[in-house]
Amino acid sequence: MSAISPSFLPPCLSFNSFKKTQFNRSFHFRVYANGFPSFLPKEIDNIKDPFALNLAKRIERLPVQSTFSETSIMSSCVRPLIQGNTDPVVLLHGFDSSCLEWRYTYPLLEEAGLESWAFDILGWGFSDLERRPSCDVASKRDHLYQFWKSYIKRPMILVGPSLGAAVAIDLAVNHPEAVSKLILVDASVYSEGTGNLATLPRVFAYAGVSLLKSVPLRFYVNRVAFNNVSFETSLDWMKIGRLHCLYPWWEDATVDFMTSGGYNVVSLIKQVKQQTLIIWGEDDQIIEYKLAVKLHGELQEAKLRQIPECGHLPHVEKPSAAADLIIKFAQQKSALLSIV
Repeated sequence: MSAISPSFLPPCLSFNSFKKTQFNRSFHFRVYANGFPSFLPKEIDNIKDPFALNLAKRIERLPVQSTFSETSIMSSCVRPLIQGNTDPVVLLHGFDSSCLEWRYTYPLLEEAGLESWAFDILGWGFSDLERRPSCDVASKRDHLYQFWKSYIKRPMILVGPSLGAAVAIDLAVNHPEAVSKLILVDASVYSEGTGNLATLPRVFAYAGVSLLKSVPLRFYVNRVAFNNVSFETSLDWMKIGRLHCLYPWWEDATVDFMTSGGYNVVSLIKQVKQQTLIIWGEDDQIIEYKLAVKLHGELQEAKLRQIPECGHLPHVEKPSAAADLIIKFAQQKSALLSIV
């Protein structure tokens, strides 16, 4: 498998029914000669993956006025070129990641006619956090909700991989009007926050966060998270996953989240009212499959689907299979969930 041209991607999906409505792009930003937004770290030039590079060129920052911040936060996302016939699909990412997680699956969703947004959770991704806003759970929730109110404005299908599943559940329970369906991918929802890290003196918290950014640790996590990925690909994926860590505010934002206690949504799972699709990589070495079964049993109305020969992030490792499940679930009426 090459980092330059992933062989696992299928040819373009065909679609017939969607509104070719171009979204009004009111907010502009400078673009370098290489086509990337000027706010991206210059290390983007070290990345080889063409799918990551193509999606990076579409990242933009939109102003979001949150209740916890006196000024608008210029918030990074990839927004759709079309308005589809189904509820919009909003793609979150995992812990300390970015919208570039969706580099392989996003084009497939868009080609299938889904109105797809890729959103950077506050504190991670490529938003402008120069003013160091709070990045605890309540702030992350409010930021996502205010983004939804400002730009999406109708019930969404919220997709949360890994820790993004906790973000999705947290929003779905606290703001059910914003979420029509949930899709949880290898969900990290049974950890009770950041544990002892929340009580660490800040000097030790900063030391730990600095390690989190290190190349050896990031590379090791990539080797564990993905199934049968080449050294070359792992190295490039590490660079993609680490890119947002190069902002000067990244450490402050991450320490703020870690010392705030993090996500603990265990008590919220049974309160979820939305119909839910659970997607799980069969070979996930990070979160045990028994937790997928537990989650399936605790949700009021959910279906569980496994993707064979796949690790922790199916939308990166098996984008065709992940996209197929998301597309079918998004296109079905709620009453038809049982036949997904």
